[in-house]
Amino acid sequence: MLKNVGLIDRSARVLIGLCLIAATWLGVVGSWGWIGLLPLLTGLVGTCPAYVPFGFSSCAVKDRR
Repeated sequence: MLKNVGLIDRSARVLIGLCLIAATWLGVVGSWGWIGLLPLLTGLVGTCPAYVPFGFSSCAVKDRR
């Protein structure tokens, strides 16, 4: 699959995912916090399926020709 998540976007996704999972595990939020697995997974893999239908990418442009 084509990578479509840039470095800053990936970092934010991993951080947010880990925070949500930790908050759930510590009992700060309810079980809805397990939704943090989604941004964590997309951040680690570097591909966001929701970006594909729109042709969106947060990766740096390598060549503008």
